[in-house]
Amino acid sequence: MTWKPYYRGDGDARADKLPEPPSWRLAAQRETAATFRPPPGLIEAVNAALYLRRPLLLTGSPGTGKSTVAASVAHELSLGQVLQWHMTSRSTLTDALYRYDALGRLDATRRNEQDDIGRFVELGPLGTALVPSRRPRMLLVDEIDKSDIDLPSDLLNIIEKGTFDIPELARHARRQVRVRPYDGGAPVTVRDGKVQCTEFPFIVMTSNGERGFPPPFLRRCVRFQMPDPDVKQLVKIVTAHLGPDVTARTAKLLADFETRLKRRESLATDQLLNAIHLVTTELAPDGEQRDRLVDLLLRDLSAT
Repeated sequence: MTWKPYYRGDGDARADKLPEPPSWRLAAQRETAATFRPPPGLIEAVNAALYLRRPLLLTGSPGTGKSTVAASVAHELSLGQVLQWHMTSRSTLTDALYRYDALGRLDATRRNEQDDIGRFVELGPLGTALVPSRRPRMLLVDEIDKSDIDLPSDLLNIIEKGTFDIPELARHARRQVRVRPYDGGAPVTVRDGKVQCTEFPFIVMTSNGERGFPPPFLRRCVRFQMPDPDVKQLVKIVTAHLGPDVTARTAKLLADFETRLKRRESLATDQLLNAIHLVTTELAPDGEQRDRLVDLLLRDLSAT
């Protein structure tokens, strides 16, 4: 058998059944967490953050599994769905806490609809993480180094006190208002415009190391540097996703990947998983075509 190209570049339209995606492209949060293999030192860092109720700040190269740590901890500790705040240069603390649709409420008033302000307030990921709950919520603040330079400092008061105000609700005549949480769950009650957590959320922040952070912010975090994986760690990761048989068949590719890392190439573990998946399928390419495909998938992330 030869490798089947579904796209052939000949201009002919077809309705062939497409190949099944790899397992990690279908995996739910629980399945992804179950296959995560923590590097040495991470377990101690996670437990320190849990004991101290401090955020865990993870730095490291792209693709070293920083974001997956949140899913792994949430899965093992039954903390529910991970609340995700993906950071950009336009991200604001207010948006992470709540959003108020003033125009929507004005339009409803013009149509003589009942003035239910709670319909127009939605908590953000951070705001939802601070809602009173029996167990802590898990919040992932992804790529915090991409945020506005002042935002990490703005987070300090929230991290320390676990509370924030919604002025629009504080001014409202009703003392108790039901609002929508970020995760689509049941509406939650906000009293007197104040949200106060009963359990500090477990916060995992990730950074690619593109910039530093002020000392007051750093001292409130437990920090851990995610290492680039060595061959032993790569074997554990590949075995968890693809099984020991596949790992044994791709020892040369694993060694080549480690050599590239030692040459200081910027590579992510999922690039390795992608390459192994394609070269070990039933109709995998061979010879020069296989080599070209591996080179395509293992391109240096820092290269232009």
